[in-house]
Amino acid sequence: MSKQPALVIENVTKNFGGVCAVDHVSLSLDTGESTVIIGPNGAGKTSLFNLITGTYLLDEGRILLFGEDVSRKPVQVRSQLSMSRTYQTCNLFAELTVEQNLYLALHNSKWRASRKALEPFMPWFTNRTRKERIDEVLEAVQLEHLRNTQILNMSHGEQRQLELGIAIATDPKIILFDEPMAGLSPTERVFIGELIKKLAKEKIILVIEHDMEFALSITERVAVMNHGKLIFIGTPDEVRASEAVQRIYKLD
Repeated sequence: MSKQPALVIENVTKNFGGVCAVDHVSLSLDTGESTVIIGPNGAGKTSLFNLITGTYLLDEGRILLFGEDVSRKPVQVRSQLSMSRTYQTCNLFAELTVEQNLYLALHNSKWRASRKALEPFMPWFTNRTRKERIDEVLEAVQLEHLRNTQILNMSHGEQRQLELGIAIATDPKIILFDEPMAGLSPTERVFIGELIKKLAKEKIILVIEHDMEFALSITERVAVMNHGKLIFIGTPDEVRASEAVQRIYKLD
């Protein structure tokens, strides 16, 4: 018997007024398989992410996550089924510290306190279970030295590192990265890029990325969108050689 795909996107469609942002897109990801989505601005990539995560409601089609139909399920349910994502713009609590943001990200996760009934009455800094996980995440994204720094005092690149940390904090099975390299310095791009490539070997990731050199180096599976449609799926070399892709997106 064949394994159940981790994620199935089946004929999904989303319209905004007279504009079809996502036009009958079908795509599946098996366990251990990662994919990069490329395409010009307005191709429907982020709209597709918003359908997968439940931010937008489908007009047509369905989405299965580890065999469960989540087409009409809210964001929280998909998160509980081991999915997380990052956004194009920073989505952090600016007045809180790095550690506090991570602590909140672990709410309702397996890193809750063992005495769950009493947790609402526990000072956040005494929850050893969650603090140990925070230590692990901070080490992974190299932000230990900024543990007690407020978000508003961090650089854009440091905030991106923290967002990545939040995405991996609950140890999800599927992570969606929406333009993770946007606005980063060359040094920051190297670090974030290597971390995402490492994750691609360990988890199921779906990445939207405009940096072609980086996008075509992450995985051996690339999906190309244009005008809301999925027009091509192949290896990086196949994408580079595709005349259809070349017509809509200039690749080096």
